[in-house]
Amino acid sequence: MATSSSLSVAALPFHRAAKPHKNSIRLCHLTFGTHSSIASAPLSFSRRLFFLPTAASAIWDALTGGPQGSVREASLAVRRGMKLFREGDVSESLIEFDRAIELDPRQKAYLWQRGLSLYYLNRFEEGATQFRLDVAANPNDTEESIWCYLCESQLFGVTEARKRFLEVGQDRRPVMREAYLMFKNGGDPEMLVSKFSSGREDEFFYASLYAGLYYESLSDTNSAKLHIVKACNSLYGSRSDDYMASLSKVHSLCRNWSLS
Repeated sequence: MATSSSLSVAALPFHRAAKPHKNSIRLCHLTFGTHSSIASAPLSFSRRLFFLPTAASAIWDALTGGPQGSVREASLAVRRGMKLFREGDVSESLIEFDRAIELDPRQKAYLWQRGLSLYYLNRFEEGATQFRLDVAANPNDTEESIWCYLCESQLFGVTEARKRFLEVGQDRRPVMREAYLMFKNGGDPEMLVSKFSSGREDEFFYASLYAGLYYESLSDTNSAKLHIVKACNSLYGSRSDDYMASLSKVHSLCRNWSLS
């Protein structure tokens, strides 16, 4: 996943609470405000920003004379899927991500976005498989390792999921290094949030988001809600174009949590 300052998705050609309610999220629909003035938003922090797996495929096809048309269509499908997810239409986002794979099967090893959609559709086994593929392709991806754990904690429980935890290289972001160790070894989410509460807005957002997700893996609904809603309402969560900022809102929507 590429690091970038805030940009609109379209600008590039291009990575709970109680256990999720089994029947509550076949379709979540939500409209978020768009920010045409990106300069007003905090710098985007996530390595998940705006990397489309089709970029690598396009380079490969340019060298080998592969099917450029399919690559372009796959890229468009991923864009549509990301847009739909941001709008809260999780089911339709997955359809677009799957379409991208049909058009260009090489996409599957890089479609972390698809793994997130699978998580929110309670398709945890498929989500874990997707994130394991992602980590195999990028063995330094901290967030994919955590999301694989989140899927497998729903399938096998926390103890077994931790035994299966995917070890990855060191993340350059202090907050994600701390979050990774918390999920891998067990820890205190309140300490994670406290450590980054007076720092940068992006760090506070990520600390709050992953603290909430940690509590969700423990089926602690109240604590999960407290921290993820704080992430949503933070300056970074409410104004950034980061895909994970949108995810925090989708998460709240799918759990029927009010952000007010």
